[in-house]
Amino acid sequence: MAKQNKQNTGTFRDGINTRLKIISFLLFLFGVALIARLAFLQIVQHDTLVAQSEKQYLSTVKTHFGRGVIYDRNLNELARNVEVESVYVNPAEIMDRKSAARILSETLKLNQDQVYKKISSKKHFVWIKRKCPLNEIARLKQAGLSGVGYVSEQKRFYPKRELAASALGFVGMDNQGLAGIEHAYQSKLKGITVRQVTERDARGRNIQSLEGLHNSRPRSYDLVLTLDEVIQFTTEYHLKKQVERFKADSGMAVVMNPHTGEIYAMANVPQFNPNHYGAFPSQVWKNNIIASSYEPGSIFKPIVAAAALDKGLARPQDIFFCENGKMKIGKVQIGEASDHKFGWLTMRDIIAKSSNIGAIKIAQQVGKKPFYDYIRKFGFGEKSGLSLPGESAGQLKSQENWDAMSLASISFGHEIAVTPIQMVSALSAIANGGNLMAPHITRALIKNGEVMEQFKPKKIRRVISEKTSRQLVEVLKSVVKTGTGKKAAIEGFDVAGKTGTAQKYNMETKSYSKTEFISSFIGFAPADSPRLVILVMIDNPKGLHWGSVVAAPVFRQIAKKTLRYLDVPSSKERVFILDRA
Repeated sequence: MAKQNKQNTGTFRDGINTRLKIISFLLFLFGVALIARLAFLQIVQHDTLVAQSEKQYLSTVKTHFGRGVIYDRNLNELARNVEVESVYVNPAEIMDRKSAARILSETLKLNQDQVYKKISSKKHFVWIKRKCPLNEIARLKQAGLSGVGYVSEQKRFYPKRELAASALGFVGMDNQGLAGIEHAYQSKLKGITVRQVTERDARGRNIQSLEGLHNSRPRSYDLVLTLDEVIQFTTEYHLKKQVERFKADSGMAVVMNPHTGEIYAMANVPQFNPNHYGAFPSQVWKNNIIASSYEPGSIFKPIVAAAALDKGLARPQDIFFCENGKMKIGKVQIGEASDHKFGWLTMRDIIAKSSNIGAIKIAQQVGKKPFYDYIRKFGFGEKSGLSLPGESAGQLKSQENWDAMSLASISFGHEIAVTPIQMVSALSAIANGGNLMAPHITRALIKNGEVMEQFKPKKIRRVISEKTSRQLVEVLKSVVKTGTGKKAAIEGFDVAGKTGTAQKYNMETKSYSKTEFISSFIGFAPADSPRLVILVMIDNPKGLHWGSVVAAPVFRQIAKKTLRYLDVPSSKERVFILDRA
């Protein structure tokens, strides 16, 4: 028995020793693993963990400052920046979320449920509202809510509200240009991004605010436009008045210097306020002067006359038989727009009385290819190159695709679509002696008061001879003196121009509407030494629709007031000056 007990004791001790060895070995492995893990964290992943740690306690907020100012040609501000504050919260610091959501939503005019969702976030920084009005900030600060913070920012501000809005465009919340000049010159106007760093404790509470680049902001470029705020206001005022009077769908007007291509005014109606662009339907933001194309109607007739005169195929006094108001081409019968029954008319009278059949006869004299070539030389069928986004090239079929009706239709402004900027550029070439000038709306880039880049007038090509230009000016003067453009006449000034009344094409019915029209007038003054070319187009006026009645009076008002503003002397004033000399 004693021997057996001794054997059991030995076996027990051997088991204990084995277990101790196993435990010791496991502890050794655990120690090795722990040391390896510590070495991995301290040496291999040191930089990564430090970055993560800093990320947990440092929050970076990006804001944008110093966007360039936009001026008119006389350095009147059209777009600038104002200092504002944005509101954020640290949800970890908010004690009563329901009460905070109610106060924030009421003060900042926000949806309470959405605000509550934001302040219930697990993040340590949540925007509530960016770039708030001053009165909202003042009321919110009085409430003294915990967990609410404020960040200084700059907001784009358009002091003239709707003035030139479609040309200027607007910017988004982070000061990125979204339309118009603001978008086209984003790289020059953008300003800088400022990173504001907020330090937090272990519970996510803000303990320090640091401003990284606030005191070292380089100035951005400022942009000077060719627009003149006085001419722009005059143009918008009279255009809007006429659109409202005739309950039209929309209206457009452009004022350009024919010798330089500088645009003094670019107006679209309906208007919008770029300070609150989101409150307006997106289609109102569109700059139809460059982005939309229209069948021009009779304002296109000077182009066919220019081709005939420049090729030496006709003279202003040459006569054409206008078929007593009815002409058949193939199976299609063409009539005059106003049911006139013209017989023999000179080229001058064809343009002055706006005879469709007379225009066809002139086009037939010119021929398809030469007419097409002149249309292209005048800049139709291609973009003008104006430094604004979204420009259309219009619609011009290649001459090989013209059918039997094309020559006739295009001669009086159908079967071709042009943009208003193309049309005003083309008439400028007639007015200035025959040169097609590139239209431009930007005058200079400046920085710290110094001109860094100047945008000079650019001649694209000669389109017609000076002789042709002088002949056509006389023809267009007769439109205002004795023809359809009498309501465009300005006392003391010779005016040259052309009326237009184009039927709108209905894509659904594949036919021209008998009730919807685009009424237009394009002209320049003073006729023999032009300072202004002005195009007025009014889309779908109700009641009367003739360009001579709807658009010509708007031209007259704009031209009359602008000539006076520019101190252009009338014929009587010129005589007085010469007599005194």
